[in-house]
Amino acid sequence: MTTTPNNDNIAVKSSNLLKLKAYLSNTLSRDLETNPTEPNRALEDTKQRLQLLYSKTGLNLPESLKTQIFQGVLDDLFGYGPIQNLLNEPEITEVMVNGAANVYVEQEGKIVKTSVKFDSDDHVLRVIERIVLPLGLRIDRDHPTVDARLPDGSRVNAVIPPVAIDGPSITIRKFSHEKLTVEQLLAFNSLTPQMADFLKACVVSRLNILISGGTGSGKTTLLNVLSGFIPGSERIVTIEDAAELRLHQDHVVRMESRPPNVEGLGNVSIRDLVRNALRMRPDRIVVGECRGGEALDMLQAMNTGHDGSLTTLHANTPRDALSRLETMTLMSGIELPVKVIREQIASAVDLIVQQSRVRDGSRKVTQVSEVVGMEGDTVVMTDLFKYEQTVDDQGKLHGEFKPTGMRPLFMPRLEVAGFKLKAEIFGAGSTDLLKTPRRPSRTR
Repeated sequence: MTTTPNNDNIAVKSSNLLKLKAYLSNTLSRDLETNPTEPNRALEDTKQRLQLLYSKTGLNLPESLKTQIFQGVLDDLFGYGPIQNLLNEPEITEVMVNGAANVYVEQEGKIVKTSVKFDSDDHVLRVIERIVLPLGLRIDRDHPTVDARLPDGSRVNAVIPPVAIDGPSITIRKFSHEKLTVEQLLAFNSLTPQMADFLKACVVSRLNILISGGTGSGKTTLLNVLSGFIPGSERIVTIEDAAELRLHQDHVVRMESRPPNVEGLGNVSIRDLVRNALRMRPDRIVVGECRGGEALDMLQAMNTGHDGSLTTLHANTPRDALSRLETMTLMSGIELPVKVIREQIASAVDLIVQQSRVRDGSRKVTQVSEVVGMEGDTVVMTDLFKYEQTVDDQGKLHGEFKPTGMRPLFMPRLEVAGFKLKAEIFGAGSTDLLKTPRRPSRTR
């Protein structure tokens, strides 16, 4: 697979051909507005009208060039312009437009530049408008950024001048129609079978789990997999900015935040939904991502009988995740002493799972850490599993998952739920575990 589709969506450099494409597209668009066609015949009827319109120009272009222009017109009318074919490619996970002449994709975990181009910055703006207008959203000089979700579930962010200095920008995170399973994560070497067994035990045993990671590290994918371990007998409420979680359980209530409309009304935030979820008698609350003041509501939920909650946040290490959680709690507008916030975190969060994209583009669970409790003003953690990377003499990267030999303090909770994990999972024999240093206790 190449990152540039053959003969499709390549910006025609000749100014005359650009004018031809613009003429065909604009004329056909006006014709379709005046004489709409049946929805089930829209594409076929438009192709016929396009051929007739082209015939009237008296031009006789080479077939390959004619096909290219026709496809560009159809993509402008029915898709998202030159990037439509990139969106159709299953191997491409993200499409990034940096102005008219620079289009990048993420493929197999790596970002590469394509030869796909837009006709102009105005062409990019038309595609952005095609994305946001059907959703009732607004983007203009007064509101130069927008977040949206495409009909297929893909997440899109658009930024236009004056904020976007080098031209309008589009970033599309494609929605995967294939739900990854833990078996697939094992096949991708994202974690070990022992780690998977441990994480399953933690979810079923109703531990509160925080998944931490950078942008594009696979946090949502891992959250989806872990959520799949929740027993089907429990009532699950999911809360997301853009609905991406797809749980197989029957008793699931899915909620999605909503930005304000063009009049600035109708905003429903993640925090609003978390508060509302507490009134819905949930057994589990799953928040796609904590970004702001909803972190305080999430911590309070975890501390008031809603064990087994799961969420994600942006951070590069488990320790950074605690700092970020503290900062987001302060964003709630409720003035609390820092020590009180840390005590809330220490008593609420049981486990932090760090998800990372390593140098070769693959995604790994690089750290699993237990939140142990407080020592003075500091939240204490214990690493249970780590992914260690080394570089050989040839500069090739190697990695290995290693248990740390530490046994989590919440093991009794796993055993009560029916999970008697062997000591070897944690990299130590039973004799070694008896020698594990004493760590701070925690109250639940």
